[in-house]
Amino acid sequence: MAQVYTEADAPLTPLQNRTVAIIGYGSQGHAQAQNLRDSSIKVIVGARPGLSWERAQSDGFEVRPIPEAVQRGDVLMLLVNDEHQPQLYREQIAPSLRTGHALGFAHGFNIHYGQITPPEDIDVFMVSPKAVGPQLRRLYVQGHGAPCLIAVHQDYTGEAKAIALAYARALGGTRAGVYETTFKEECEADLFGEQAVLCGGVPALIRAAFETLVEAGYAPEVAYFECLHELKLIADLIYESGIRGMQFAISDTAQYGAMTRGARLIDPHVRQTLRDILGEIQRGEFAREWILENQAGRPVFHALERAFAEHPIEQVGEVVRSRMAKV
Repeated sequence: MAQVYTEADAPLTPLQNRTVAIIGYGSQGHAQAQNLRDSSIKVIVGARPGLSWERAQSDGFEVRPIPEAVQRGDVLMLLVNDEHQPQLYREQIAPSLRTGHALGFAHGFNIHYGQITPPEDIDVFMVSPKAVGPQLRRLYVQGHGAPCLIAVHQDYTGEAKAIALAYARALGGTRAGVYETTFKEECEADLFGEQAVLCGGVPALIRAAFETLVEAGYAPEVAYFECLHELKLIADLIYESGIRGMQFAISDTAQYGAMTRGARLIDPHVRQTLRDILGEIQRGEFAREWILENQAGRPVFHALERAFAEHPIEQVGEVVRSRMAKV
């Protein structure tokens, strides 16, 4: 079981009298910078000229070129996309690092797979909120928080874990629980969850079920409602009460059908495929594939993106959702 920390375990002291430099002002950067500021932490933003720079300025932050933000910051949080981090680190962060810096990540990919190798005389930690940026900010403003994972890769100063805990608290994470992990565990489990369930498995199942109904002669709109639209109702129930709580909320007919047919879908063949996908992640095969895909200009990524955008469920869904928006 993971070690769980609450506010009593996470004083803000390690971040007080220090400057946090948020590198990147996208979805997470925007939310994290504002939560930190509202927790009375001094924050500056490192960004390239353009929309992110202008947005951070309009939100009232001091914005500096990334190398200058690194020089002026004591705790650095790297919040640009995984695929952009290695080059950005080499060119604009590494030359400005100094002994005793604390370098933070929200995801373990580049540390775990060796795309970024920090010097030994700095702290390296991770704080990974279990929420997208807008939700992280909304929960904080409402007086709640999103759970966070923390990990330490290097503890040069002896304060790396305390810094991670303080950072998670400043985001609001200790209101919901902060769980200790490792860069390896977070990275591999996160990639697996995305691929097998959240972003890969569930959409693939939706499309396959939609196709099955349409091929059998059911109206595409009916298929859309039954296989996609109502998913939010179930996801909300699971989020709020777990799978068992969801089962209490649905009809007995639905529950019986689910309990007797679900295992037929997730059969031994599917379970072996899940093990195969996890193995590719653990062996670094997926990481190498994704790194090479980016180096080649993303030909597979763009081809699949176009194919998914052209799927009939997207065309039907666009019409259905446009009608709903008018109500």
